[in-house]
Amino acid sequence: MERLKQLLNQYRELISYLVFGVLTTVVNYVVYLLAAPFFRTAAIPTAIAWVFAVVFAYVTNRRYVFHSKASGRAAIVREALSFFGARLLSGILDVAVMWLTVDLFHWNDKIMKLASNVLVMIFNYVASKLVIFRKK
Repeated sequence: MERLKQLLNQYRELISYLVFGVLTTVVNYVVYLLAAPFFRTAAIPTAIAWVFAVVFAYVTNRRYVFHSKASGRAAIVREALSFFGARLLSGILDVAVMWLTVDLFHWNDKIMKLASNVLVMIFNYVASKLVIFRKK
């Protein structure tokens, strides 16, 4: 039992990121499913879902995953801009994957959205860990 506690403590950040990453993916996927019927392309509902997911991810990553110590308006704005900037890159990746696989190749949008979200989650963790919320 003590070993389990030690492992959980050692990997707390990664476990938290995975939990909130899955919840962010759920937000992204549900918003995509709600928006998709209104568009003839997968790219637009993917972009809409991205906005909702990024706001959710910023709040949860800042508070529960990386326990950001940034304080003061300038530091928080810098952190938020860094977060949204990195997420913009992953949003472009998400839209590009959906456009290529769904709009161009006509693969199943629901399956490709899940696959794209896995790629995005990996990219986002690396960006968050190494750039945005790195320990000073």
